[in-house]
Amino acid sequence: MGPKRQPTLDEVAARAGVSRSAASRVINNARHVSQAKREAVERAVAELGFVPNPAARALANQQVGAVVLALSHHDPALFTDPFFAQIILGVNAELEKTELELLLVLADTAQGQTRLQRILRSRRADGVMLMALHGDDPLAALADQHDIPVVFGGRPLHAEPRWYVDADNRGGSRLATEHVIGLGRRHVAVITGQMDTEAATARHRGYLDAMAVAGLDPARVEHSDFTEPGGAAAMTRLLAVHPEVDAVVAGSDAIAAGALRALKAHGRTVPGDVAVVGFDDLQTALHTDPQLTTVHQPVHGLGRELAKMLLSLIAGEQPHPLILPTRLVRRASA
Repeated sequence: MGPKRQPTLDEVAARAGVSRSAASRVINNARHVSQAKREAVERAVAELGFVPNPAARALANQQVGAVVLALSHHDPALFTDPFFAQIILGVNAELEKTELELLLVLADTAQGQTRLQRILRSRRADGVMLMALHGDDPLAALADQHDIPVVFGGRPLHAEPRWYVDADNRGGSRLATEHVIGLGRRHVAVITGQMDTEAATARHRGYLDAMAVAGLDPARVEHSDFTEPGGAAAMTRLLAVHPEVDAVVAGSDAIAAGALRALKAHGRTVPGDVAVVGFDDLQTALHTDPQLTTVHQPVHGLGRELAKMLLSLIAGEQPHPLILPTRLVRRASA
C-alpha cells in the first residue's frame, strides 16, 4: 500500500468555500484576511490533513497586502479608453476575492518610473502587473532588478518574460484577413497599431500570413497609434496611394472606427466598396455605422488572468504563461 495522497490547495479552498488565493494566504499566515475566511480554511486544513509548503509560507509572511498595476502610458485619454478600462475591471474583479489593495501607477515618464522603482525598493507591494510596454521600455527589466513577482500583460517587443498573459494576436489578425479574402476581396490593406508594441507587430504578421497563403500583394500598409484619429489619417493616406483598396484589416476597433469615418468622407461605401474589420470587440464595435466585424479578444478576461497569475506567484506557485484565444465576430462592415 503506497503513501497517503496529500490533499491539494484547491481541495482545501473547495472545502472551505473560499477562493484558492484566499486559502493560500490563510495557510501561509499572510495578513489582510478576514476572520471568517481564516476560520473556514483552518477547519478545512484540519479535516483534510493538509501540510503547507514551507517555502510558500516564508514568502507569504513577508507580504504587505498590495499589488501594483503599472501602465507604460500617461495619456489623459487612458481613463476613457475602453480597452484599459476593461483590463482594470478584470484585475479588480480577481483581487476582490482577496484582501489585497490595488495600486495603479502610470509609468511612461521618468517621474512615473522613479515612483514605481521607489515602491519596489521599499517593498510596498507584493507583486507587479505590467501593461502597455513599448519598444525597449526599461520597465521590461523589472523582473530582473527586483526580488518580487512580475507578470506582463502582453509580451514586450524584445523580450520573452517568464510570466505573461497575452491574446492570440497573430492568429486573430490572420482570421480577419482570411475573412475578407473569402469575401472575394483582393486589394486588402492593413492599418497597424504602433509597431513598437508586440501586439501591433503580431497582428501585422497575421495579415502577412493570410496574404501569403492567398498569393496576394501585402504591400498596402499604413501605421497608426491605436486611436480613431490615427485610423482616419492612415485610411486617408491609404486611399491617396492605393485607391483600389477593397478591404482593410485594422489593428484595433478604434483604428477601424477612424477608417470608417475617412471612407465615408471620401465617398466610399462599407462594405460595398471597402470591407473593414477591427480588432478587440469592445463597445466601439457596436456603435459604428455600420457595426464592425471584428476580432474578439477577452479583454476583461485578460485582466482577470493577469491578476490570477500574479496571485499564484505570490502564493509561491509556478504558473505557466498563458495565451488567450481570439475569434472573429461578424457584423455589417465585412
